[in-house]
Amino acid sequence: MFGDTKVVCMGGSSNRMKRLAEDLVAELGIRLPTGQGLVNVIPNTDRYVMYKAGPIVCVNHGMGIPSISILLHELAKLMSLAGATGVTFIRLGTCGGLGIEPGTICISTRALSCQLQPYFEQVLLQLASGLNIETVSAVTLCTSDFYEEQGRTDGAVCEFSMEQRNEFLQRAFEAGVRNIEMESLALAAITHRLGIRAACIAVSMLDRLKHDRLEHEPSLLADFQNRMLRILAAFIKSRNICG
Repeated sequence: MFGDTKVVCMGGSSNRMKRLAEDLVAELGIRLPTGQGLVNVIPNTDRYVMYKAGPIVCVNHGMGIPSISILLHELAKLMSLAGATGVTFIRLGTCGGLGIEPGTICISTRALSCQLQPYFEQVLLQLASGLNIETVSAVTLCTSDFYEEQGRTDGAVCEFSMEQRNEFLQRAFEAGVRNIEMESLALAAITHRLGIRAACIAVSMLDRLKHDRLEHEPSLLADFQNRMLRILAAFIKSRNICG
């Protein structure tokens, strides 16, 4: 079933991955098996969902490094056992921005730990510029926590001041960080060790130098996320993956 896979798309939410699969079918004109439609091909587990549309697999990984690391191991084994070759793993998600406008697409070039230590590399910008989508080549801060490690003061526990928060975020910005999320380090580390091509694309939902909470209408946030779909579809078309 998976031997012809060329692109594996990953995201946190099961519903988001279903919508992504549906959108890719429509955008790329993928023909599904007659009478089958788009179905979860692993219905006997509640750990994650997986949709397959031609050579494209869409699967959710939950939240954070531990959950995506488990999925990456299992996906890599699946692709190997299926005999799939030339597969590209792409993670799509949301993030907090640093000094960039909400809606900006961040394509990770490096991932840093919460100690701002550098790790691995990647690229995808030319396609986005051709679509007139605001995009940056981003050093990405990857944390193991949504609140304290990201400098938020609105969690249940906060043992630093607003001044310390601002100093940490400014130090990250000066180190080149332009977005903050929770999966890129595991994606970079595991795919690098396995020799799998990978990319990390995230849309900035707010500028963390200015705010900690979303302040945009749901329709605008949906438009932000649709920008990632357009870039992903352009990438797939550019590789002639769907014929």
